[in-house]
Amino acid sequence: MSSLPVYRWRMAPDGYATYRQLRARGLRPGGQGVAAQLERPRRRRGPLVAYLYRIDDAKPVRPMTPAKWAALAKANAARRHCPKCRRDAGYVIPPTLGTCAPCAFPEPSESLRSA
Repeated sequence: MSSLPVYRWRMAPDGYATYRQLRARGLRPGGQGVAAQLERPRRRRGPLVAYLYRIDDAKPVRPMTPAKWAALAKANAARRHCPKCRRDAGYVIPPTLGTCAPCAFPEPSESLRSA
């Protein structure tokens, strides 16, 4: 069993990139395993770890097909619809609320205000 090379934060050699850095370049790991890891020490907990992939083995990101775009649009639309009042909220409903703001925080009725 071979262990991964470990580098200190910001000390990785050229030719390695994190997943996010690959995405920024329009690349993906493409089935390759983790080639190395970065460790950033912390005071009270274990170190932060970032996995590195070889840039020369990375492949281009697959392009979005019309079907994928349609599925993404449908999923985003579902996140905007309130399950309680069934209306489009006009924004993505926070999962912590679960409903749109008017349903989560209803106005007190007129009879309660005048009493």
